[in-house]
Amino acid sequence: MSTAIYWRALDRFRDTVVAHPEREAVIYADGRITAGLPEYRQLTYAELDEWSDTIAEQFTAAGVTPGMRTIVLVRPGPELYAVLYGLFKIGSVPVVIDPGMGMFKMLRCLQAADAEAFIGVAEAQALRIVFRAYFRKVKIAVTVGRCLWRGPTLEGWGRKPAAPLPDREPAPDDEPLLIAYTTGSTGPAKAVVLTHGNISAMIDQVDAAREHVPPGTSLITAPVVGILELLLGSRCVMPPLIPSKVGATDPAHVVDAVGRFGVRTMFASPAVLIPLLRHIEDTGAELPTLDSIYSGGAPVPDWCIEGLRRVLPEHARVYSGYGSTEALPMATIESRELLGELVEQAHNGSGVCVGRPALHVRARIIPVTDDPLPTWADVEARTVDLALSRGIGELVVTGPNVSTRYLWPEQANLVGKIVDGDVVWHRTGDLAWLDDEGRIRFCGRKSQRLDTAAGPMFTVQVEQVFNTLPGVARTALVGVGERGAQRPVLCVELEAGADQQEVEDQLSKRRDEFEITAPVTGFLFHPKFPVDIRHNAKIGRERLTVWAAKQLSE
Repeated sequence: MSTAIYWRALDRFRDTVVAHPEREAVIYADGRITAGLPEYRQLTYAELDEWSDTIAEQFTAAGVTPGMRTIVLVRPGPELYAVLYGLFKIGSVPVVIDPGMGMFKMLRCLQAADAEAFIGVAEAQALRIVFRAYFRKVKIAVTVGRCLWRGPTLEGWGRKPAAPLPDREPAPDDEPLLIAYTTGSTGPAKAVVLTHGNISAMIDQVDAAREHVPPGTSLITAPVVGILELLLGSRCVMPPLIPSKVGATDPAHVVDAVGRFGVRTMFASPAVLIPLLRHIEDTGAELPTLDSIYSGGAPVPDWCIEGLRRVLPEHARVYSGYGSTEALPMATIESRELLGELVEQAHNGSGVCVGRPALHVRARIIPVTDDPLPTWADVEARTVDLALSRGIGELVVTGPNVSTRYLWPEQANLVGKIVDGDVVWHRTGDLAWLDDEGRIRFCGRKSQRLDTAAGPMFTVQVEQVFNTLPGVARTALVGVGERGAQRPVLCVELEAGADQQEVEDQLSKRRDEFEITAPVTGFLFHPKFPVDIRHNAKIGRERLTVWAAKQLSE
């Protein structure tokens, strides 16, 4: 018989349940719109605790045991947190994934998860039934929402347990807690193993980043943030959004939620913050209760940070965050440090400053290579290669929140991890350099670097030089042709109403001012850049490369 285990961090949640049982845990849009604004419902901490206890009880009765992987395909909302907390309470390992990566990619990823239990909305269950071969090991299936076939449903389980859960022992920190897939936006999606210790460290880091000030009420646009906020006792407000299209979130709904519920802090990608800023500027809306904004998913444009500072209360803080599925957060920087000299340096080709490493995270720079580097001795053997890329290399990190292994594919561990004695370094796939104050200067993705006849070129480092020009919404550097002789081409997305010829003239002048931009051979104007599915903010430069090659061949 399996030992009854649970995630120790849930003790924080239970403390809030005991101290503030009637506090709202999740305040969520229920789908109804009145006078153009969403209506909301709420779930208290006591209700969420009971509901997740019920789920834990029912899963245990169905045969789910500690360590068993459970696929979770549930839309963001109270059901998702009840399911995840229920699984955490019995030591089952949720497997979460972005459906927006495409059906067959998702199926392959889910097949690789080797899960024995499955809980999902009706559409997800239909997929499981139609493509049964991908889910041969699944023996327990639960439907969230309306079920058109026989089988247990989340609603049918109710929300009150039949009896208190049995006493459990906390799992060791190195036990898997969650399997999370990367988006696959710059390469194949990978299954990241996040341990009990990894996610517990994230809570401490988020708390430290907020200077241990209780969060109060938080606006949530990313599910993983809600997991952490609930453990810190926050009231989590969830406005209407589509997980794969967060950029389509109505900024008027965000303003309404902040004002209606007294939101003090929010996390959002640039795809949410940019429309929000424009809405505030156009309407004069105010966010008087907001104390802090945390941005992540992609570098937030400095002009957006500056704009948010203008429209928010003077005391409010705007943080630009940096992280990944494997290591969240890696670094943060607040607007007061970023704006000014650091922004000017970025516009002159120094790369975007994403801040100092997060609490207990260490960062190093290694030479640029796609080859495996199994040990730190392999890294040291190539140290001289950093001179070939002007000191810019791949960022590697280690720390209590950093995942040390992938579940799948196995080869990802060979190319993505470096063993250094008892320490495992994670290769981020990001190119950067460290300044004299230990701050990370991000220059672009390794997989998107250019290898030209004039030497290597790095996307974000070059793009920042051009993004300052009037009429330019954003740019993307791509390389057309064979490696070693790639032709550097700058794709440009214009602001509404901009004159293309005027902008092109300014781009040409700007190119000639800097050594790192001089190799750019031309400019191509694109109507709307492709972006990633999770944050709607990372530019799909791989797709733009194909587009640019076609444009130049016509």
